[in-house]
Amino acid sequence: MSDDLTALETWLNPLLAKLEPQERTKLAREAAREIRKNQTKRITAQKNPDGSAFEKRKPRDLRGKQGRIKKKMFQKLKMARYLKAQGSEQAVTVGFTGRIARIARVHQYGLKDRAERGAPDVRYAKRELLGLSEDDLEIIRGALLDHLVL
Repeated sequence: MSDDLTALETWLNPLLAKLEPQERTKLAREAAREIRKNQTKRITAQKNPDGSAFEKRKPRDLRGKQGRIKKKMFQKLKMARYLKAQGSEQAVTVGFTGRIARIARVHQYGLKDRAERGAPDVRYAKRELLGLSEDDLEIIRGALLDHLVL
C-alpha cells in the first residue's frame, strides 16, 4: 500500500508543480470529494480497503432479550456531516470530525473502548473505515489527467 502511495506521489509531484496554486486547490477539492464518495460506498458495502468484509458484530445480550441487529454498522458515520473532505494547495484530507472521530479511530485500529457509560471495556474488531484502495488511487490519477487535459 505505501509503495503504491509513494509511486503515485513520485508520479504526481512534477505534474502538480506545473499548476498554479488555485488550480492545485481546485484539483485537490475534486479529488477529496471523489475519494469521500468512494469511501462512503465502501463503508456502505461493509468492506475494508483490501476488499475483505468487515468482521461481523458480536451478538448482543440485553438482559436476556434476544433479537437480531437490524441496522448495518456505520450508517450515520458515513454521512457528509461527519466524513469531511478537504483539499488545499498542499494536501487532500478525508477524515471524521468531532466525537465521531474517536469512534472511528477505535474501529479503524481495533482498540478498546466502552460501548456506553459505565460498561466494561471491550476490544473492538479492526474494521478499516478509511484507507486508499486501488480504486482510490485510480480516481486520483484520473482526476489529475482529466484536469490536465481540460
